[in-house]
Amino acid sequence: MLTNLYIENIAVIEKSNIDFTGGLNVLTGETGAGKSIVIDSINAVLGHRSSRGMIRSGADAAFVSATFEELSPLTLKKLSAMGYEAEDGTLILSRELTASGKNNCRINSRPATVAALREIGEYLINIHGQNDNLELMNPALHIVYIDALADDAALLSAYRKTYRELRAVEEELGSLDTDEAERLRKIDLLTFQIAELEDAEPEVGEYDALTAERNALQNREKIAKELMGARIALDGDDEVDGALRMLDDASSAVMNASRYLSSLEGSADRLSSALYELQEISRELESAMDDIDADPGRLEEIEERLDLLYRLRHKYGESEEEMLAYLDNAKKELNALNDYANNRAQLEMRREKLYQAAYDSAKELSDLRRKVGEEFRASVEREMAFLLMPNVRLEIRQDEVELNSRGIDRIEFLISTNPGEDPKPVSKIASGGELSRMMLAIKTVLSRADFVQTLIFDEIDTGISGSAADRVGRKLRQLSLDRQVLCVTHQAQIAAFAMNHLFISKEVRDDRTFTRVQSLDEDGRVEELARIVGGEQITDSARNHARELLNSAKSGRWSVDSGQWSVDSESQPATSD
Repeated sequence: MLTNLYIENIAVIEKSNIDFTGGLNVLTGETGAGKSIVIDSINAVLGHRSSRGMIRSGADAAFVSATFEELSPLTLKKLSAMGYEAEDGTLILSRELTASGKNNCRINSRPATVAALREIGEYLINIHGQNDNLELMNPALHIVYIDALADDAALLSAYRKTYRELRAVEEELGSLDTDEAERLRKIDLLTFQIAELEDAEPEVGEYDALTAERNALQNREKIAKELMGARIALDGDDEVDGALRMLDDASSAVMNASRYLSSLEGSADRLSSALYELQEISRELESAMDDIDADPGRLEEIEERLDLLYRLRHKYGESEEEMLAYLDNAKKELNALNDYANNRAQLEMRREKLYQAAYDSAKELSDLRRKVGEEFRASVEREMAFLLMPNVRLEIRQDEVELNSRGIDRIEFLISTNPGEDPKPVSKIASGGELSRMMLAIKTVLSRADFVQTLIFDEIDTGISGSAADRVGRKLRQLSLDRQVLCVTHQAQIAAFAMNHLFISKEVRDDRTFTRVQSLDEDGRVEELARIVGGEQITDSARNHARELLNSAKSGRWSVDSGQWSVDSESQPATSD
């Protein structure tokens, strides 16, 4: 669960260190004090999208860190798979946002990416924001709720693998199903391209080698002049002796001297070796001069070959390797076009097999969804009845459609809010308060199959008040019995059920706004609930009402048998079925 959140330089929060407890944590405060900023900060450290606009005015960077303890086995397994470890069972995520747009992220002090924060965050916290109610207005998302409760991830993954293979075969068939004129045109083009490349016979490295040879031939006069100078220096001419003659004389002299002075034998050998080396170089220079003058038409041949390779490069690839790869692919494509009928028959057979396999898998999914859908319907209706919507009737319409990425089902929730009315789409029936309670009912049902340890509800009380708000508070308290719940609310009836009540306030100093987050004691809770009930002018009547709310929340317990909250001063809420 989330035990600590540290925020620095985000919006109106300069610095804040917030401790959370197990059970139900409630955040209240005046509008604009920074309640939503706390949720935005949690979103940021969980790797969700954030912007430089979050950085406090005048600051160069913002920083958020979140500490989690009592990690679930699934979370620990996921961390290990990602290459991280929990130190003493503690996990710390942090993210720094800079004015330049750069993110510095860490998982337990080790560098991480934003994507890594988001990946592990899915195992830690489930956030229900104000806009999530709109999901209920979108029938395309209703199937997601059923799948979440069905726990059909493995089955859905297997189906999608088969479906992707089916789509690939169908796309390949589509590419074959061009008109005959287009197929023949492609055959002619490929035949020409293959012939052109095969006639050219490009060899790997040929262009570079020919370029070097052309450079030598274009400068042969300069090369010949330099080589001639080197030959004269080595071999001499009619006027002077060359280095070879002089080195030969030196070698002979030292050889003769070594007969009388044995210490000169090494020098004689080295001079002899040097003479042989220079003689070899002289022969190489002579051969090089012969090569330059050997074929006067060679330069023209090279120019023609380079021109051909240059044109082929522009058509088939920037290197000989790419040209040869293009040739290989062209041959395969030509074979496929020439063997069109046979290929199409094989693909048709494969498509039929894949379609049947995909349909069978989708049907298995559909049957599971239908079964789970009935359980889901009954559970949500029961939860909504507790949330003071006893006459709501939920219908889950499941129609078969063409195969798609989710199977063969189109699922839509229909509701009837009054007896005698036919169920209609949620978007045409539910009010804002009804949507809020319906979403809470759904989240309650789904939480039983959810492995995430912390649930966050951002203003779940939208559009509700009075006794309905009281029921929402009781339901949140019930949810918090086996997992941590954080809730931002404006309703005193909901805040009264908090196990940890956090008050967010703001003040202006030196024309700057500063936000403070503090955990309230019993007296502080009375004052805050009285403020919510009565406004800025807190009266004794408002305080007395606040105490009644707190006492009522403390004395209740959930009854599995009756499905209601009953008064029992010695009991605490117990988990519902």
